[in-house]
Amino acid sequence: MSTVREQRTPAIAVLGLGVMGHAIAANARRAGLVTVVWNRTSEQTIDLVELGAVAAESASAAVQRADIVVTMVTDADAVLAVAIDHGMLAAMAPGAIWVQMSTIGLRIDHVAQLVAEHRPDVTLIDAPVSGSKGPAEAGTLTIFASGPVEARPRVAPLFDAISARTVWVGATGAGSRVKLVNNTLLAFTAEGVASSVALARRLGITTEILLDALDGSPLVSRWGDAKLRRVSNQEYSAEFALALALKDARLALDALDGDQFPVLRALAAEWQHAAEDGLGGDDVTVVTRVLDQHRIVATGP
Repeated sequence: MSTVREQRTPAIAVLGLGVMGHAIAANARRAGLVTVVWNRTSEQTIDLVELGAVAAESASAAVQRADIVVTMVTDADAVLAVAIDHGMLAAMAPGAIWVQMSTIGLRIDHVAQLVAEHRPDVTLIDAPVSGSKGPAEAGTLTIFASGPVEARPRVAPLFDAISARTVWVGATGAGSRVKLVNNTLLAFTAEGVASSVALARRLGITTEILLDALDGSPLVSRWGDAKLRRVSNQEYSAEFALALALKDARLALDALDGDQFPVLRALAAEWQHAAEDGLGGDDVTVVTRVLDQHRIVATGP
């Protein structure tokens, strides 16, 4: 059976059609892959069906003939709900691959145990991604993939369709661990952008002057520069929502013992306050607004 699967274009099922899952399904379909989609609410499937995807009525129905099943949902509880409560894991075809792409931290180990105990014939690939809405839609995500070496050729057609780069980082579970590190760096970069802009304004420096001063600086990454420019335009629509960034920061903290990493804990507490103030659906850089309260009016040159 595995030989047959490897010789033909794999059929894909994508479960969870938020920003990332929707983009993954769309790019899989554009690459010519047979794609079945499912979401708890059906509105997100409409344009995918127009692209040629098939909308399934249930998660279990979506995966029955799939060679590769992708889960891209909010958190570990949602992953387990799809896998167990919605019947995905039980309905998967023998020999199929489950590519778990949601960011769930160390709870990936629980997922791996679940597969080992209930569906040892299913191969689990742990493959969270780095990239926000733009790269997802463009098919230029970075994938932190982990799992059995022999499964790599089978997932290559899908990964090639949705990413610019796949980094294989080790055994199943290593991908989620690398993602925690990646998103911790992202958190500090986002906080650095917000704090720098807010400080500049407190000191009477406009964001435009700040942008000019930092242009080409080795201190500012391309990602940071793009965020600085969006903040300058007061553009806070979500590329990476604050609530999701906060979730990821807490996943990293949950992996630590005791009171380690106090700066990261302080950052999470600050973001929690911002989310409680109703800013969780905005981009992570909206923290600038919180830091910017009661500032003096910025002046020009």
